[in-house]
Amino acid sequence: MHEMNPSEDSGQITNERESRHRFESLALPHLDAAYNLARWLTRNEHDAQDVVQDACLRALRYFSAFRGEQVRPWLLQIVRHTCYTWLKENRPAEVVSFDDDDGEPRIETAAPASDEPQAVALRHADRALINQSIAALPIVYREVLVLRELEDLSYKDIARIADIPIGTVMSRLARARALMREALEPGARPVLRTVPRSPQAGVK
Repeated sequence: MHEMNPSEDSGQITNERESRHRFESLALPHLDAAYNLARWLTRNEHDAQDVVQDACLRALRYFSAFRGEQVRPWLLQIVRHTCYTWLKENRPAEVVSFDDDDGEPRIETAAPASDEPQAVALRHADRALINQSIAALPIVYREVLVLRELEDLSYKDIARIADIPIGTVMSRLARARALMREALEPGARPVLRTVPRSPQAGVK
C-alpha cells in the first residue's frame, strides 16, 4: 500500500484549494440563476435553498470533470437534476413521466419576438398574476419557460440542461407560452395546485 509522503499530501491540498478557488470564481457568479431555477421548480424558497446548497456541493465534488465548457448551463443542469431528485423523494406526485407525442396539443406557430404583442403584454401584466401563472404550469413547461424567458438561455443550452432534444424544447416552450396567454386573458385565473410545504419550511 502506497503511503502518501508529506510533499504529496501538501500537493493534493494545494490542488484541492486551487480547484475550489476556480470553482468559486467560475460558478458562484451564476448562483442567482441556480436559485431562481430551483425556486421555480420547487415553488418554495426554503426548499430551493436546500436544493441549491446540495447542488453546489455536488458540482464542487465533480468539478474535476468540468472541461471548460460554459459554466452556467453546466451548473443549471446539476441544479435541475438535484431538484428532480428532491421532488421525487418529497413530492413524487409533482414529477410524472411526460411524452410530447401522447396527445398533448402541439402549437406550430413560431415563438414571438421580444417586440411582439405577447411580450409587450407580459411586460405590462400584473407581476403577481404572471408569477401565479408560471407557478401553475406543469413542471416540464415551467422549466423551459423559466430558462428561456427569465434566464435568457439559448434553445441549445436549455436542451442540454433539461436533457431533451431542441425540437422538444421548442414545442414545450410554445405550449408554455400558449398556456400563459390563456392564463393572462382578462377574467382568466390560473388554477394553482396545492403545494405541500416541507416540514422544515418556515423554520429559521
